[in-house]
Amino acid sequence: MLFIKKNNETQFLFHIKYYSCLVVISVFLIFLFIDIQVEASDSVESSSEIKNNYESLKIFSEVLSLIETNYVEKVSNQKLIEGAIHGLMKTLDPHSSYMTLDAFQEMKIQTSGKFGGLGIEVSVRDGLLTVISPIEGTPAFEAGVLAKDKIVKIEDESTLDMSLSDAVSLLRGDVGSSVNITIIRDGLKAPLLVNISREIIKVQSVKKKIYNNNIGYIKIKSFSSNTSSDLDKALSFFKNTNVTKLILDVRNNPGGLLNQAVEVSDRFLGNENLIVYTKGSTEEQNMRFTTHTKTEYIDYPMIILVNGGSASASEIVAGALQDLGRAVILGTPTFGKGSVQTIIPLSDGSAVRLTTARYYTPSGKIIQENGIIPDIYMENKPLLNVNKNNDEKIVEPNKEKIRRFLRERDLKKHLKGKTSIDGSEINDQNISNASEQEKKISELEKDLETDSQLRHAVSLLSGWDIIASTQNNNIK
Repeated sequence: MLFIKKNNETQFLFHIKYYSCLVVISVFLIFLFIDIQVEASDSVESSSEIKNNYESLKIFSEVLSLIETNYVEKVSNQKLIEGAIHGLMKTLDPHSSYMTLDAFQEMKIQTSGKFGGLGIEVSVRDGLLTVISPIEGTPAFEAGVLAKDKIVKIEDESTLDMSLSDAVSLLRGDVGSSVNITIIRDGLKAPLLVNISREIIKVQSVKKKIYNNNIGYIKIKSFSSNTSSDLDKALSFFKNTNVTKLILDVRNNPGGLLNQAVEVSDRFLGNENLIVYTKGSTEEQNMRFTTHTKTEYIDYPMIILVNGGSASASEIVAGALQDLGRAVILGTPTFGKGSVQTIIPLSDGSAVRLTTARYYTPSGKIIQENGIIPDIYMENKPLLNVNKNNDEKIVEPNKEKIRRFLRERDLKKHLKGKTSIDGSEINDQNISNASEQEKKISELEKDLETDSQLRHAVSLLSGWDIIASTQNNNIK
């Protein structure tokens, strides 16, 4: 019995092993067959793609040959091939372009921070040359060029389907020379001809002011190599004053250097925060930019002013501080230029500007096309006094204008204050200082009078402490 049992057990184990081997071999053959099919499919697709590329290149050579032999005028092969490359880049997005040797050298001059031009950042949208933003204080800004203007002509040459590099070359020229541009603008019934003189563009990236004695204002015009150091100087100046709140103005800022956008954001964010990240078609194009350890963190309550002229690096800063709850964004939606361009030199000294990735805010929002949507939407409309019928502007009487800048002591036969009654009149030096201070206040008031977005930001921050203290009292 014992032997029989052992024999049955041996047979049973043999059958198990036999059928297991059959299953393993079957599965292996199935996967092998699938793998062969996949490889064959990939091989077919690859060979098919190569064949299509070959056919396309064959057609290209045929067209090139036809032009050489039949075109009415003689055209150099170099010009034809350059034109073909330009056409190739045009099939991509508006920011990708081919730069000839001369254009590449000119681009290097531009990025050096000192160049002759008009002072506008431009892009191509829907085949039209579009102004991203005029840089404040430049000839274009002074001539009244606005963000989103469409430049349809440069001199007598149409910009329709013109490449970005060609358009930039036409806009630049000798310092002191002028150029006529024809623009179309929403709200205008007819195209507008604007004559602008070219100048050396020197952009002072940061300027500062103080409103209501405790609200710091910083305007960043563009993100150049010295922006973060200029920002540090402005913030250091505020430390020695009564400033407790901050307005960061990036309106009409066309962008600039990515590392400067990261540095500016870093000043207002705590450690180990994501500022921006990129995604491209390859792993090496995927990057993350975070805050780093620093000695001082600027914790002022903040409002950031944006508009349709805020692009690229400006949108990175606004998006990061908005996502992380660090600042309130006020204004109108930004331009929506959230793509990364890489300059790749070629063997003959020319180069291609190629879009290689998209920018994403810390929460994963895509900046490209969407832009940054403000928390408080507000257009920058000037104050207008209107009559009851709301149909015509009333010009403020001169007396009213003057009265707003006069004080009691400026009026004839004004009643003396206690200091004057006691005979201790303010000396001339103090009067001079007071007069100088009043002049500065007057200039600041004029800023607020003509800029409704800034005025609203100052108004919000002015009531910040009152609101905060009220909330704290209610919590108690």
